[in-house]
Amino acid sequence: MKKVLVATEKPFAAVAVEGIREVIENAGYKLELLEKYTDKQQLLTAIADADAVIIRSDKIDNEVLDAAKNLKIVVRAGAGYDNVDLQSATMHNVCVMNTPGQNANAVAELAFGMMVYAYRNMYNGTSGMELKGKKLGIHAYGNVGRNVGRIAKGFGMDIYIYDCFTPQDIVDADGVKRVDTVEELYSTCDVVSVHIPATPETKKSIGRKLVSSMPKPALLVNTARKEVVNEEELLQVMSERADLKYVTDVAPDAIEEFAKYQGRFFATPKKMGAQTAEANINAGIAAARQIVDFIENGNEKFRVNK
Repeated sequence: MKKVLVATEKPFAAVAVEGIREVIENAGYKLELLEKYTDKQQLLTAIADADAVIIRSDKIDNEVLDAAKNLKIVVRAGAGYDNVDLQSATMHNVCVMNTPGQNANAVAELAFGMMVYAYRNMYNGTSGMELKGKKLGIHAYGNVGRNVGRIAKGFGMDIYIYDCFTPQDIVDADGVKRVDTVEELYSTCDVVSVHIPATPETKKSIGRKLVSSMPKPALLVNTARKEVVNEEELLQVMSERADLKYVTDVAPDAIEEFAKYQGRFFATPKKMGAQTAEANINAGIAAARQIVDFIENGNEKFRVNK
């Protein structure tokens, strides 16, 4: 009997687990849960005889893959997958997938909650500003970015996007404005919402040059990955521009330095983008279905490693 492990230091909602269980057990597989684990050895032991594993932000590195002698597939329930060593997975003949789009609305709603919070001066009792009529830049127009654009229309914002990969017919259908360069996006927009993945090309790509070009007052919103921001350079710009605010769902490494800018900086205590019951259910069940489809039919549609 095939064994599917759900290894989640931050567990899925109970209803999501039940949905995963239904998919896995209906396929004739065994489901095992490893939730709220506190030691890597617990993961190494649990994954040793697993054929498949569903994770969230859990780390799957070379040591884990070495321990997983039967492992055929890892599915990251969510969009980002930089917590998985893709090269090692390929060397171990393990397929890695994500579940794109399943958390997109949850992340987009959080981005807007943070925008309102920042524009209303962190609810400190003073007069803030409205988002209506402001220019919003969406840095990457994938599943999350498109949901951000959809919500922004309801706020009456002027929407600009920078994305090299989105077909023009989608841009036209959504009624957003495409800019030719990332520099143009930042220099044009009052608010920039970041949705790029952390890759060798994007890490530390958002720094002084881009942020300092934003019109005053400026708001940078990051619900993507902390690695895409050059923290040292962003801190320099914040020290120079009292109008700049930074709100993020990924606490920076230099959080104590950022925290000095009280009223202009906010970070969630833990990554909250996908932390809704609906996103839990959608991503978890999608992961379970992808595992069954892969094992039974060899479907690699959402494979992210080569």
